[in-house]
Amino acid sequence: MDFAYDARTEELRGALLAFMDEHVYPAEATAREQRAAQADPWVPPPVVAELQREARERGLWNLFLPGTEHGAGLTNAQYAPLAEITGRSPQLAPTALNCAAPDTGNMELLAEFGSPEQRERWLRPLLAGEIRSAFAMTEPDVASSDATNIETRIERDGDAYVITGRKWYISGALHPDCQVFIVMGKTDPDGTDPRRQQSMVLVPRDTPGVEIRRAMRVYGYADHYHGGHAEVVFDRVRVPADHLIGEEGGGFAIAQARLGPGRIHHCMRLIGMAERAIELMCRRALSRTAFGKPLAAQGQVQAWIADARVSVEQLRLLVLKTAWLMDTVGNRGAHTEIQAIKIATPRTVADIIDQAVQLHGGGGVGQDFPLAELWAAARTLRLADGPDEVHQRSLARRELKRYAAGD
Repeated sequence: MDFAYDARTEELRGALLAFMDEHVYPAEATAREQRAAQADPWVPPPVVAELQREARERGLWNLFLPGTEHGAGLTNAQYAPLAEITGRSPQLAPTALNCAAPDTGNMELLAEFGSPEQRERWLRPLLAGEIRSAFAMTEPDVASSDATNIETRIERDGDAYVITGRKWYISGALHPDCQVFIVMGKTDPDGTDPRRQQSMVLVPRDTPGVEIRRAMRVYGYADHYHGGHAEVVFDRVRVPADHLIGEEGGGFAIAQARLGPGRIHHCMRLIGMAERAIELMCRRALSRTAFGKPLAAQGQVQAWIADARVSVEQLRLLVLKTAWLMDTVGNRGAHTEIQAIKIATPRTVADIIDQAVQLHGGGGVGQDFPLAELWAAARTLRLADGPDEVHQRSLARRELKRYAAGD
């Protein structure tokens, strides 16, 4: 079994590591200062555009899309170690490479299911980084862990669809360059198949009836870099019928196709977040003394560091196996592994970051280190794209089915 990265991956890893050292890490403090000086917190700091220009020049752009028509032509297995590197600076690096959620998932969705006209109007400028987008699925009034609960209505009215509903935690909606929502709702709420009731439509942000009601905070953070997480109301919003993505009743299947790659992308970046936390933990342990000896000499601290390294190596292998399976047998064939990494990675990485916070004392919960914000992001990912318990339930059922069938 060969664990080595291929030549193309190594080439890009080298270029990306240099880009991170030379541009991204130094830009972290600059971005904070620039944002603090701006009147509008949702406008990206100027340094973000500088990073994007540099990334383009270095060929580090749209790495997440596997097809050569729109992306860099990388497989999931090739992209995984690159996404891990960007996870070390999750606020800046993915955006710099045009590889940030929710745009990545929306671009994948449009590339696979969008009509030629939809791809020209929305996918092309998204790939160019000229606009941003949002994905409107989660709702406050129902348990959105079960997508069949969605209550937003998408009703056909002549040559148009009319959308009525309320969504929240809609990532990217507050970004000033957000130009379009992909909205999931029910076109056939009384249909016999609960997984054929939903559809998806494209809603331009400036359509009458679209109201960005408020920004939702995540553990106190606004997440300005990704365009925030908004509560959005659609009040009889009317769009042309050709804004339907795919076919009526296809929304649930499209959502599952979109969320599969999104889940592994999150897990890839989470490993990078864990590596950043381990690095900070080690540097802190070597630089601080307590009770007469360096923290690095304390048995408890050594156990934290050792366990963190073991956990990260385990997670990386599982994520790489999942990426390989997605490339070789498809997302459906990798379903068990996708769920496994979605359960294990956010939970484990949040624990590693929490130990790094503990080691930093008061500094760990403040703004002088990235740990508190990293922890908030990791903890949130135990809910995003399906909570742990939903994936555990589905994975367990699949496992039990093998034995119930006499295997």
